[in-house]
Amino acid sequence: MFFSKRFQKLKEIKHCFFSRNGGHSKGVYKSLNCGIGSKDDKKKIFKNLSYVADKMSVKINNLVLMNQTHSKKVLEIKKNNINKRINSDAIITKDKGIALGVLTADCVPILIFNKTNKIIGCIHAGWKGAFSGIIKNTVVKIKRPNSKNKIYASIGPCIGKNNYEVDLDFFKKFVKKSKKNKIYFSEKNKQKKLFNLRKFVANQLAELKVNVDHVNHDTFKEKNNFFSFRRSTIYKHKDYGRCISVIRLN
Repeated sequence: MFFSKRFQKLKEIKHCFFSRNGGHSKGVYKSLNCGIGSKDDKKKIFKNLSYVADKMSVKINNLVLMNQTHSKKVLEIKKNNINKRINSDAIITKDKGIALGVLTADCVPILIFNKTNKIIGCIHAGWKGAFSGIIKNTVVKIKRPNSKNKIYASIGPCIGKNNYEVDLDFFKKFVKKSKKNKIYFSEKNKQKKLFNLRKFVANQLAELKVNVDHVNHDTFKEKNNFFSFRRSTIYKHKDYGRCISVIRLN
């Protein structure tokens, strides 16, 4: 389990960036696979999620996950929609007793808290979602209009810049949107670039006046701590597990 030093000082919230350890799954899913969309044994996934819910001091039915599709859609969770299928890449809530979870395996998990009006959220920020506006959409949703907002975000474990290899078409897509995006890339060779997803996400938050800190771990590199889609692809595994990051109001 990994924690934001800043978030730990905020008494209004409880949070955790869970590692892949401490669960019940076997094989490529060993051990705390929380990916409900994976091909893992559903009973073991439920046991893993029950462990997470217990650690977050909520009922299993109050641990809310998303069906993540790399969109820019943000949904607010309330008591009356808590058990519905959530198709989005960010969720927010004002309600206590609800834990919001985001599943990742290289993408960026972002936990966010507006201290001014006591709203929490979590964001699934892969490159597609971050590129299309999921971060801005979430911050806009949790802001109180016409007032000073104290918003904190913690960026969790994700694929590191030295391991995120992309092709030139990917690079051109970003530069076409803004020439400033060149700063997120470094050259690996004539055909490949390396992309700094963490920095791309962090700068978006900073531009929105969000106070950012990092739980800086590389999911691709640290195979004993994290699942990685890219690593699993390289090893030609049949599937991959997902780590979970969770936040709730106290």
